[in-house]
Amino acid sequence: MEQQDNTVVYILPWYVKTAAVLLMITLIIYGMIAAKAILVPFLFALIFAILLSPLCRKLESWKIPRVIAAILSLLTGLLIFLAVILFFYSQMSGFVEDVDQIQGRLGEIVNDAKGVIEPYIDTDIGEFELNPVVLIRENFDSLSKGIASAATTLTLAFIIPVYIVLLLMFRSFLKDFVIKSFVNEQERVKRLINKIKLVVQHYLLGMLKVIAILAVLNSVLLLALGVKHAIFFGVFAAMLNVIPFVGPLIGSILPIMYALLTTDSLWIPFFVLLGFYIIQLFESNLFTPSIVGSQVSLNPLITLLAIFIGAQIWGLVGMILFIPAGAVLKVIFDETDSLKPLGFLLGKAETQSGAK
Repeated sequence: MEQQDNTVVYILPWYVKTAAVLLMITLIIYGMIAAKAILVPFLFALIFAILLSPLCRKLESWKIPRVIAAILSLLTGLLIFLAVILFFYSQMSGFVEDVDQIQGRLGEIVNDAKGVIEPYIDTDIGEFELNPVVLIRENFDSLSKGIASAATTLTLAFIIPVYIVLLLMFRSFLKDFVIKSFVNEQERVKRLINKIKLVVQHYLLGMLKVIAILAVLNSVLLLALGVKHAIFFGVFAAMLNVIPFVGPLIGSILPIMYALLTTDSLWIPFFVLLGFYIIQLFESNLFTPSIVGSQVSLNPLITLLAIFIGAQIWGLVGMILFIPAGAVLKVIFDETDSLKPLGFLLGKAETQSGAK
């Protein structure tokens, strides 16, 4: 406690401030977990609404009523999404013809491995048999929970289009509400809102361009190596790129394993691995920095933390949403004087040799 000019000023100890900050963070995380069913579809809708807002504004400039413009913008986005789903469905149907081959090849690999291991252990491993009926029966509880979770996800997916239309219709009203909430900082808030909108649009459109480039490169690589379903694997691996670090790894493992199980040569899986590695180097050092830009780029440490924290709070959708959320936070921190050090922490770091 200090006394200045007959005014008593209470200074809280550092451990009290730390405890208050930790309590606030805990309450925020708990609230995010408890409100997942509300926040996740709303945030997805907000991102897509920001992405579709230029199209909606263009339609409105043609004297189309805002309600109709919002619905037409949504239908355009849904048509593109439906085209992607139909593409994957048509490609997945081709895997049915390869199930027997993959099952037989997998059994051969496991039985060969058993023959190598059994001389060194006393236990008889037994014959390997991949029986889908037995697998389903033994994992019925897990499958039931997965189906229930998928049904919940589908239910929430129907809410997202409604949110998108409403956000497009009332975007000016919501923007005015946020601006009026900050009486003394209206100009700064208006500038911040416009900057956040541009950053999100730049990020999303840039990622779509990167995905398109990666889809072409991945598909050409797999087609050149003679891997079946090359276009499917190429596009799927490119789309997984929305999850940094983890997504490209999963996207490369699938075609490598498929090539290993369906070809007689080990060179093809090796060249698939090498090709994906080279493409990923170009993506991380050339495509993403030049197309997406450093304005929305987070440094690798913060990106990894965002992925793992998002996975712990919201699972897979958290891994996807926390990356653009981090970019938005960086914009807010950069525009707020007291939070500029946090914006610097989130941004790209220049790596230099030598110690300071």
